Amino acid sequence: MKNVWIIVVLFGLISCKSEAQQEEQKTMDYKVQKTESEWKAELTQEEFNILRQAGTERPFSSPLNDVKESGTFVCAACGNELYETKHKFMSGTGWPSFDRAVDGSLAMSSDRKLGYERSELLCGDCGGHLGHLFDDGPRETTGKRHCINGVALKFIPKQ
Repeated sequence: MKNVWIIVVLFGLISCKSEAQQEEQKTMDYKVQKTESEWKAELTQEEFNILRQAGTERPFSSPLNDVKESGTFVCAACGNELYETKHKFMSGTGWPSFDRAVDGSLAMSSDRKLGYERSELLCGDCGGHLGHLFDDGPRETTGKRHCINGVALKFIPKQ
């Protein structure tokens, strides 16, 4: 009986980070707001899955991994300027990685999809899921790694 109580208490502690609480964080008012049907009509199926349903693309599948020319990476859903090439680095993880974002361009949330809490990065203008933030970036700069789905971005070369 004692083991049952321990399990009940542990379950109660874990459920304090419920999906409802996480969804509440993601429902803030964004500058760009559209219905699910509007997003589906504007985005490809893969873009919708990643940006609106927090999916993840296969590692090493994005052509943006190889972009080195000067320019800006913008949100594929709304065009918000998110990252600059000068802050991109090769992390070896298979996804485009940056050590910082354009100031004020992101919103943050958290998810527990893998059983532990991760910092989720969202587009600050439309709330689209971009990827996650980790503390294993270049130590000589910020020490942060913004691990971003290439499908969530479009690249605009510098003119």
